[in-house]
Amino acid sequence: MQLAFTALFMLLFVLLCLLGVLANGFIVLVLGREWRRRGRLLPSDMILISLGASRFCLQWVGMADNCYYFFYLEKFSTGPVGQLFGLQWDFLNSSTFWFSTWLSVLFCVKIVNLAHPAFLWLKWRFPGSVPWLLLGSLLVSTVVSLLFFWGNRAVYQGFSVGEFHGNVTYQDWNMRMEIHYFLPLKLVTMSIPCSVFLASTALLISSLRRHTRTMRSSAHSLQDASTQAHTRALKSLTCFLVLYILSFTSLVSDAAGFFSSSDRDWYWPWQILTYLCTCVHPFILILSNPRLRAVFRQLLLSARGFWAVQVARSPCPGPQKTLG
Repeated sequence: MQLAFTALFMLLFVLLCLLGVLANGFIVLVLGREWRRRGRLLPSDMILISLGASRFCLQWVGMADNCYYFFYLEKFSTGPVGQLFGLQWDFLNSSTFWFSTWLSVLFCVKIVNLAHPAFLWLKWRFPGSVPWLLLGSLLVSTVVSLLFFWGNRAVYQGFSVGEFHGNVTYQDWNMRMEIHYFLPLKLVTMSIPCSVFLASTALLISSLRRHTRTMRSSAHSLQDASTQAHTRALKSLTCFLVLYILSFTSLVSDAAGFFSSSDRDWYWPWQILTYLCTCVHPFILILSNPRLRAVFRQLLLSARGFWAVQVARSPCPGPQKTLG
């Protein structure tokens, strides 16, 4: 029973990641074609293509990392392969969090109307600063991944050399590193983009709710196009906020030791929760972006037409001849 439970959630995790790979790859391909055709991208498209590319790579690394960890736990914990996976995963995860944050900030400065001079300055300067912010995010993610790599390297060297101060064992040394190094580092490096994301998203949701109430009370019916657009945007933002918080909470809880990775039965459900944002949110972006939604609808219609042609061409079984 436990084996079937584990296999089921492992299969669900792989299918979820593959769907995320397809969705993020679709975003990168559509915006990449747009970039090649026009020679430039809008600030929002720059962030979307960067976010899609980082998530695309993160899901492939995540699938390989989790499968190797689950089936070869001892080699993963004590060998260099785990360090290599960790270096790539930490860089991509940090980049994804920062790109998601800049996407929320961009929508905030474009939609929210505040008369504060600092916000007006940010509204004027932020769109032109997007390329530099993306490059800065990559630089920060590189530093963060190197800091995590140094900690993993220290744990690995302690295991390979086998020399610790006093009566400290490898398990004690590993636990100390988790509590006194990895957990504070993860809290600091993830709390900064998460705080900016929460602040900008809260402003954005508050502004959209205020606009929606105003339009409903000023003789606009619920079927009005503007009201429907604001309602859809509000729902999309709320879903993004919930997924973002789930991802952040699961990663911090894992680092804090609230979830034991040695619990093999619940390993894959926990990974599904961790990767839920990177797999589900791309579909929200596709459905909420008019250009991506139009291409996606065209792709679905083409696939439907191709399937109908194949079914029409398939030979129908004729009547059976009977002997006699």
